[in-house]
Amino acid sequence: MTGGVHKAASGEITVLVGGEERLYQAHLPALQAMGRQVFHMGPLGKAAVIKVITNMLAFIHLVAAGEALMLAKKGGLDLAQAFHAIKASSGNSFVHETESQLVLNGSYNIGFTMDLAVKDLGFAHQFGREFGVPLELGGMTEQIFRRARAQYGGDAQSTQVVKLLEDALHTDLRASGFPAVLQE
Repeated sequence: MTGGVHKAASGEITVLVGGEERLYQAHLPALQAMGRQVFHMGPLGKAAVIKVITNMLAFIHLVAAGEALMLAKKGGLDLAQAFHAIKASSGNSFVHETESQLVLNGSYNIGFTMDLAVKDLGFAHQFGREFGVPLELGGMTEQIFRRARAQYGGDAQSTQVVKLLEDALHTDLRASGFPAVLQE
């Protein structure tokens, strides 16, 4: 499953499946009842690879979104307006549309912990080594998340990785009109 807790609650989560094609086809109606989009990724274990990839991308996007919002704030921009401009631009991402709102609210409440983020980034690096793919951005992102986990604890929300930058610059990224939790 991928897409976040809010997507799961509304039945719009993306389902990633690995296994035999005939079993996939036999269970497809049940899988479609659980999520909006269902992808058969191939043999058993392949869904785990794509899940780790999607999470690695999300964490990279989260760190980048935090840096972008801080640059906007330090550049004197209204953060709410900057959020909407980014959302309408080529720099947009699913993570910006969702998790940036929780940063701007200050709740950081995404329902995914630092421990889980560091675990998934570690899995990405294992796959990188196994498949012979250097993951430079993934590696930097993993180190940033490890620092955030050391600072805020393993049970902290993964979105609090942005708080590292806020704390370092003694500048919060708050704007009115953003939710404390994502709506279904």
